[in-house]
Amino acid sequence: MSIKKIVGKYQETNIILRIVIGLAAGTVLGLLVPGLPVIPLLGEIFVGALKAVAPILVFVLIMSALAGGSTGFDSRFGTVIFLYLASTFLAGIVAVAAGFLFPLTVELAGDVEASAAVVHAPKGVGEVMENLILSIVTNPVEALASANYISILFWAAMLGIIFKKLAAPETKQVISNLSDAVSTLVSWIISLAPFGIMGLIYETISQSGLSIFIDYGKLLLLLVGTMLVVALVLNPFLVFLAIRANPYPLVIRCLRESGFMAFFMRSSAANIPVNMELCRKLGLDKDMYSVSIPLGATINMDGAAIVITIMTMTAAHTVGIHVDIPSAIVLSLLSTLAACGASGVAGGSLLLVPMACSLYGISQDAAMAMVGVGYIINVIQDSFETALNSSGDVLFTAAAEYRHWRKINKSLPTFLGGTTVVGDDRHPASDNDRHLIDKNA
Repeated sequence: MSIKKIVGKYQETNIILRIVIGLAAGTVLGLLVPGLPVIPLLGEIFVGALKAVAPILVFVLIMSALAGGSTGFDSRFGTVIFLYLASTFLAGIVAVAAGFLFPLTVELAGDVEASAAVVHAPKGVGEVMENLILSIVTNPVEALASANYISILFWAAMLGIIFKKLAAPETKQVISNLSDAVSTLVSWIISLAPFGIMGLIYETISQSGLSIFIDYGKLLLLLVGTMLVVALVLNPFLVFLAIRANPYPLVIRCLRESGFMAFFMRSSAANIPVNMELCRKLGLDKDMYSVSIPLGATINMDGAAIVITIMTMTAAHTVGIHVDIPSAIVLSLLSTLAACGASGVAGGSLLLVPMACSLYGISQDAAMAMVGVGYIINVIQDSFETALNSSGDVLFTAAAEYRHWRKINKSLPTFLGGTTVVGDDRHPASDNDRHLIDKNA
């Protein structure tokens, strides 16, 4: 069989089936022949390629969307922002409830590496917000190099607006062609996901033992259980309120095609191209999701709110500090604000735990030791956290779009019990409700 036929057969096979095969192969190889340097390299190359192309993709798509001016930001954008912030705050509330229902204590041992890292943690939520705001006006070249999506959003929007007003039609067409070219490049990278997943799971199986489940299993179980409640109960409820239809077909699809990939990549930035591809499959408005997806990677932080809240309450219980309901509600609000700024802080949600611990007067040493515990279980905790955060970006973007469809066209996609068949390249809500074929649905 020729190479061309092999590639064709590979591309014809369902992407989920290919990923499952890669997952199984990586697991088996990790158990039988651990320690091979070549296989993990596949995962590093895959994640590295997505991380490299994601900032360029976001920059070009937003600039193209605004320069072309095919649609504006209507009520859908407000709905997305509300869902992002509401879900993050309510996730903090759920985490508070979990902390009261299952109060845990852990053995806190000093961790030199963790303590050194926490020295650079922010001292308060004001510092987090200040860093986030200042990051907006970062040099655009530096923003692209460091994947600073808040700054990328800002500069792409500014250039897009300027091009819309000043650029000739030919220039706008060049920008549109560049957008299409980058999107095609992303689709090529995503098609290699099975090999990347194989490398990532192989490395995890080879390096991570069972000690994390034995030593800190209860804490890990509480974190993961709370995230599952948010993913399978809270978020579907919010989507139901938005679209007034059974949300689970959409929830399952977002978890399967976005959350599954994010779980292994453990990077919301690397998963942005995956999310944009899924939005395209769902028939969403490109001008809309090109902004809402990278924005969600910054402010839609359910998992981070859960980690900050539960780790802080566990630290309080461990050192014998009483946690009352009013202070716990304040903690959930603080966790929401901190989580929204987590992407602007090196180290993510774990480095914001000491700041939250200060709410209860927990010593810096105890807070640092708690972060050390977080580093021990980080492989599993961060995987679930990223999967919850990243899949939620698509989920709420789609919910806002479908809510808009229902208002205008009185219809929903067929997989949600409606009559509209969504497509890969156009958007029924902005294209006179044309019924399109989605081969991936």
